[in-house]
Amino acid sequence: MDKEASTHQARLGGLLFLACTAIGWGLNWPAMKILLRDWPPLFARGISGVVATLILFAIAAANRERSAVPRKTWGALLLASFTNVFAWMGFTTISMTTLSISEASLLVYTMPIWATLLAWPVLGSRPKPRDVAGLILGFAGLFVLFSDHPLGFASDKIVGVALALGAAILFALGSLLNARPVPVAPISFVAWQIGLGSLPMVVLGLAFEHPDMGALRIDSGLMLAYMTLVPMGTCYLTWFATIRRLPATTAAVGMLSVPVIGILAGALFLGDGIGWREICAIVLTLAGVALALSKPKPVIEQGV
Repeated sequence: MDKEASTHQARLGGLLFLACTAIGWGLNWPAMKILLRDWPPLFARGISGVVATLILFAIAAANRERSAVPRKTWGALLLASFTNVFAWMGFTTISMTTLSISEASLLVYTMPIWATLLAWPVLGSRPKPRDVAGLILGFAGLFVLFSDHPLGFASDKIVGVALALGAAILFALGSLLNARPVPVAPISFVAWQIGLGSLPMVVLGLAFEHPDMGALRIDSGLMLAYMTLVPMGTCYLTWFATIRRLPATTAAVGMLSVPVIGILAGALFLGDGIGWREICAIVLTLAGVALALSKPKPVIEQGV
């Protein structure tokens, strides 16, 4: 009975941590939209990432983690920093300058579908009928979402769509290439990834975006603080606590609530419209992603 009670308690704790992670990452979507009113995307996301890196290293030190990276691990770390942070967070944030929260979030959360498809050429894992069905459902959802404004080469949305899909595909590729465990403590590994991926965003932002430091208003400043402390700081810690307590598939499928929370929060706080098109797109796209996640596989770390 003690073992059963302990297992039950661990599962409840895992579900609580999962809920905290999903809510924190979901609310990051409207927070980013608000911040983009005052600061350009790469600089805004990069600054929050650099500060979050310092916080995570401090937490790692408090937990007596070693932050040293073995020389042979630097290649994997740099690749993870590019796919998991620079591409995933940077490309996604730029895409939000032209896309709505529903469009950007559903596009980037097709990532598990791309991971399933890329597993064939990368790992030799052929897609099964369930995977093909997931792909069809996912793209049917995206078709419904964009059906009221067809995309053409002159559309201002085409670049945003390309960047959001690029973020999803590159993250999926990185998750496959970096599937092997690395000999670096978990919090320190995330801190290194965020720091190495965020610092180039700050440099590129200063060089090409020319941000106005004095343009940051109170509401945007609060969103910057939220992004730094919650999605890029606290939520990574709760995510690690989640995957220590729940099966990988349960944790990954639970993350499907993130875009839904983001879309609902955008409607509540920013007045984004939610109609039948958005609802159908959510159901179809996330059903496709759920199919892609329905077979046992290593959990894919996600964030926003």
